[in-house]
Amino acid sequence: MRNVISSAGVLMVFVVLLVGCGETEERPSESVSTVEQTSAPEPTVAEGDVAEADVAEADVAETEEITPLVVEISAHVSLRSDRRLMVEGESNLPDGTQIRIIVEREISRVRWQARTQVEDGVFTAGPFGSGSGLPDGGYDVRVEVSEGSVQPKAVQARIGHEGQHLAGELVSQSRHGLGQVATYSRRFLVGSEPRRTRDQVEVLESPGR
Repeated sequence: MRNVISSAGVLMVFVVLLVGCGETEERPSESVSTVEQTSAPEPTVAEGDVAEADVAEADVAETEEITPLVVEISAHVSLRSDRRLMVEGESNLPDGTQIRIIVEREISRVRWQARTQVEDGVFTAGPFGSGSGLPDGGYDVRVEVSEGSVQPKAVQARIGHEGQHLAGELVSQSRHGLGQVATYSRRFLVGSEPRRTRDQVEVLESPGR
């Protein structure tokens, strides 16, 4: 009987030791769990602020990438057999850019004008003049780029809504306060015996003379 009691006592002591060891082994896992919770990421609000800042910086960078467009325009005039004028030219302005071409007689200030646009780097307009043709004398031809606000959206994306991305010697402020515009001009003479001048101008004669 004593042997049975002793065996039972030893068994109970052994069970108690096992339970104690089990509790001791499980405690480190609780500590690890606590550490993991402490190192959790920052609240999502802070992440949202960072994202908005990144978007703002991207917008600024995109704006800075638009380089100024140094405007280049050249025009050539030709006199038809009916003594009316044709104007052809070239430009580095975007396709679809709206321009106005004006031909003005120096003495009378009578003018003729037409609207056209740049396509594939070229433009053309005319004929200019009355039915009887242009009288002999001096003339001015001007190519005026319309304000950015009236240009097509694709053109505005390059030159700016107020033409702020235009640059170069041909660029100036609009007389109507609508931003920057570009203007090209040249002088030419019509007639086989034009008046004397020291200016370097192109002399146009009617075909067949």
